[in-house]
Amino acid sequence: MHISKLLIPILKNNSSEATIKSHQLMLRVGMIKQSSAGIYSWLPLGLKIMKKIEQIVREEQNKIGAQEILMPTIQPSEIWKESGRYDDYGQEMLRIKDRQNRDMLYGPTNEELVTDIFRSLVKSYKSLPQLLYHIQWKFRDEMRPRFGIMRCREFYMKDAYSFDQNDEHALYSYNKFFLSYLKTFKRLELTAIPMAADTGPIGGNLSHEFIILAETGESKIFADKRIFELDYSDTSLEKKSLETLRKKYDQYYSVTDEKFNKKEFEKNVSEENRLITKGIEVGHIFYFGDKYSKPMNASVDLPGGMKQFVKMGSYGIGVSRLVAAIIEAKYDDKNEIMKWPLSVAPYDLALIPMYNKNDNSALEKANNIYLELKKNNIDVLIDDSDENFSSKIKKMNLIGCPFQIIIGKKSERDFFEFREINKNTENLSLNNIIEIITKQKKN
Repeated sequence: MHISKLLIPILKNNSSEATIKSHQLMLRVGMIKQSSAGIYSWLPLGLKIMKKIEQIVREEQNKIGAQEILMPTIQPSEIWKESGRYDDYGQEMLRIKDRQNRDMLYGPTNEELVTDIFRSLVKSYKSLPQLLYHIQWKFRDEMRPRFGIMRCREFYMKDAYSFDQNDEHALYSYNKFFLSYLKTFKRLELTAIPMAADTGPIGGNLSHEFIILAETGESKIFADKRIFELDYSDTSLEKKSLETLRKKYDQYYSVTDEKFNKKEFEKNVSEENRLITKGIEVGHIFYFGDKYSKPMNASVDLPGGMKQFVKMGSYGIGVSRLVAAIIEAKYDDKNEIMKWPLSVAPYDLALIPMYNKNDNSALEKANNIYLELKKNNIDVLIDDSDENFSSKIKKMNLIGCPFQIIIGKKSERDFFEFREINKNTENLSLNNIIEIITKQKKN
């Protein structure tokens, strides 16, 4: 894509309203535009990144046997009254009335709606387990929306729900999602640590938050540093393998501030292994048994005519929040350089021809390279603007394509200046460049 044709409204300086790295960068490179307090339009660059994250999340959900559905954003109040949460949820819930004066709401979460779907369609234990997920917009009317999309009112989220016959089977489903989340965040090049967490308004007695370390995080965390050394690459979806994985993680102290106990921390973690810092929540999983199935009468028929309320869990990932979380983890704000993981980068490579108003040869050469790269399924952003070279480099460093080709004085015949962003350049042939990028995209 030629940058002259794109809607990328890049600002020269950071917005005065933005106080954290992700908010500053997303406004500066035109990834988002604020519509109202805590509500944003997603512009082409930001949307492209978010959709790539969404696809990775989707693929990892599918791998554990979860089935994708799509539930509406607007929900009837009756199902929330059945569960008992309509009056308890608080002012974060946006309550509205339709033209028939019926109470409706903009969904902040979907436990009630998915339970209603399940109880209407599944009657026998033979149909269990059921793992259902969707990726949809949510709305929570935050009192003080801040930090851009990190703490906004409308956000894009993957939430999944498990339905099982008993606690043992339900824990197996829970552990599947536990592994799925570790793999999802690894593909995003994030180290997300599962932390024992409070269940909050969702309810239940088993919960883990997945936290990435960041100074700008709102969650205070207490952990044993050795948890970062754990490997889950050999974990399968077999029940025993998943149980072993959970035991690996559970042996190390790792909690958010709501669950923190100073005596336990000091007793179980040696001083040199204690980590007290802040982090960003990027995922949250809950097991809450029959908290929703019982009041909403979601049961299945067992052998012998007995009925059993199903056991449920819910599993959320903030897809839009992950865009900001990756920036917080990867953006060098001092040098103004962003490097997106190749798996979610807006473009694989930035093609930067030096501008000379009296000589178009660099741009012509860049256009030919652009076509060749496109033939090899490499997504390219070419800077065909008439800006000077230093301005182009600065702009492309902000946009954050992982690789760059510079077409200038050092480009000779089929050899070009090539670099991974924020690293030294080397002169390589176009074939070598294609080979390097293609190989990394396959990994």
